[in-house]
Amino acid sequence: MWQNGWRDAIWTQLDTTWDVIIIGGGITGAGILRLAAKLGWRALLVEAQDFAFGTSSRSSKLVHGGFRYLYNCQYQVTFESVRQREALLREAQNLITPLNFYLPNYERYHLPSWLLSAGVSLYDLMALKWQHKKISSQEICKIYNGINPNGLTSGFRYRDAQVDDTRLVLRIIREAVAEGATAINYSRVESLLQNSAGNIIGVVLRDDSVADGKTKEIYSKVVINATGPWTDEIRANLNLEKRLRKLRGSHLIFSKNRFPIFKALTIFHPIDGRAMFILPWEGTTLVGTTDVDHIHGECEELYEPFASQAEIEYILEALIFLFPKLKLDRSDILSSFSGLRPIISSGASTPSKESRAHQIWEENGLITIAGGKLTTYHIMACQVIKTILPKIDKKIHLKKNPPLFEAIKVLANNDLDKLTQLYLAGRYGNDALRVIGLAEEMELEHIEGLPNIWAEVRWAAHNEGVIHLDDLLLRRVRLGLLLPEGGRFLLPRLQKIIQPELKWSDNQWQYELNRYQEIWRKYYSPFPGDSSGSYEHRLDKT
Repeated sequence: MWQNGWRDAIWTQLDTTWDVIIIGGGITGAGILRLAAKLGWRALLVEAQDFAFGTSSRSSKLVHGGFRYLYNCQYQVTFESVRQREALLREAQNLITPLNFYLPNYERYHLPSWLLSAGVSLYDLMALKWQHKKISSQEICKIYNGINPNGLTSGFRYRDAQVDDTRLVLRIIREAVAEGATAINYSRVESLLQNSAGNIIGVVLRDDSVADGKTKEIYSKVVINATGPWTDEIRANLNLEKRLRKLRGSHLIFSKNRFPIFKALTIFHPIDGRAMFILPWEGTTLVGTTDVDHIHGECEELYEPFASQAEIEYILEALIFLFPKLKLDRSDILSSFSGLRPIISSGASTPSKESRAHQIWEENGLITIAGGKLTTYHIMACQVIKTILPKIDKKIHLKKNPPLFEAIKVLANNDLDKLTQLYLAGRYGNDALRVIGLAEEMELEHIEGLPNIWAEVRWAAHNEGVIHLDDLLLRRVRLGLLLPEGGRFLLPRLQKIIQPELKWSDNQWQYELNRYQEIWRKYYSPFPGDSSGSYEHRLDKT
């Protein structure tokens, strides 16, 4: 699947009438594709960039109910999310993993203990669980060495879950393709096709994997717009009024050595009281997120948003308050990333008060799904499928609770420790056995102390639809986020694996290398948005 020559093969098979075309290769589109494949439909997913390129690779890496939404009275969103979190924990073990959060309370938050207690109690009751606990300030100080004790009154522990968001999307899409669906990245919808009555009957698709790529008209019974932050851009083909409010959420990643966090924290920013997270993630410490209006052209070039200087300072400000002894500053940041939330605008006074609820619209035959959260993707997909059932005109029955993932075969390998076996099984499903089988000498070793092993790099290059180097290093194995300077010191070894698998010439490798380093410097470095070429100079100074 998705080996050399796969794109040409797909393009030769597009001349058919599909049951459904899904525009958007993020978590929502992936979930819809998976259900369509289960129903035996001829389903095609097209993505303008890479799979999970947008919001679905730039989340806070959480499968959660949204504890902070309770304080905005978004009870239905929280209820749906908590229930879906529990389903994912059951059915996607080792991909979705439990994560305990500690919530320290400070006098300056002006939040009475009874209010936080009510919040975590309601959160648990929605999940039919009772896993929270009140803890003392002394216990919090023991758990988090160096945490600010001044004004710390008490705290609570509650439970959520964590995920590698991109691997979630890729596993869902690959399982759908294995069941008969078709998915292709770097294929942009240039326009929508309409019949004489003005109803949508297909798309004009361009191959963006190469310069001056070919175009093709593709027809379908149903076209679904699942493009997240770019929902309105697709709807603009029908001259429809914009309905989304793009909100930017930015994150910083620190090395475990410099910022050692082993248990997750929910904190409130000392200035404005916004809830934020500090998480152990993939061998590093992740901190986020912000919540600001994203104006087109601001902190964005084409489709790549990035953290503003103000957002980085805002996050650091919270860390300086919470862990003053660490004296964290810009030089300690390994990487940064920013994503756009596709929020349906209600005109709320501040971004954080906007609802995370989703909606489905039918406009001139175009089905649009917008809003929502990564956690509720399956609910959203089920509702879309039910909406379009009459249009497909096939006698089928959608089970009330269709299984989310394939059952995983037993993964046993004497060369790998148990944790690594579980890690691979979660992220790759039944492909995990093939990942190991493709490994060459020394490729079952871990990469620089991370959970990743070298065999994952070879597998991604060989079998996961990689078109550009950033697809592999920022989304397939995340090394560009988890290692200093985007993993630059590993590039010679990476080249020996990647270049032969992708059959890149030396010139093509150099092009991809330069492209990746430029993307990382502009959008993922500790100094995002710096187009002056001065990043290396700044790094040397710090």
